[in-house]
Amino acid sequence: MNTLSTHVLDAVTGTPAVGVAVTLTDASGADLAAAQTDDDGRVKTLADALAPGRYRLHFDTGSYFAANDVTAFYPEVVIAFEITDTAEHHHVPLLLSPFAYSTYRGS
Repeated sequence: MNTLSTHVLDAVTGTPAVGVAVTLTDASGADLAAAQTDDDGRVKTLADALAPGRYRLHFDTGSYFAANDVTAFYPEVVIAFEITDTAEHHHVPLLLSPFAYSTYRGS
């Protein structure tokens, strides 16, 4: 059975991004799951048993930056990804700053 997790790191402070709202949707835009990052900037299990297909993670970065009194350019980050192997764990990290972000397929 596959699982999906995420981790958000604040590249400016070098610390976990705590309290970032994360929503998982399917290709049609239907909400499948929602959570907030914990004290380590993680959502350890956002979903499990996802079928093969395309999904999106929506990160509410605007609220995170506003709560930390930081002016930012990106009020949200949306990462589209595709699951092809349902036996694997899928980890989608987000490295965040007020004016840039990056992601990669984690382990």
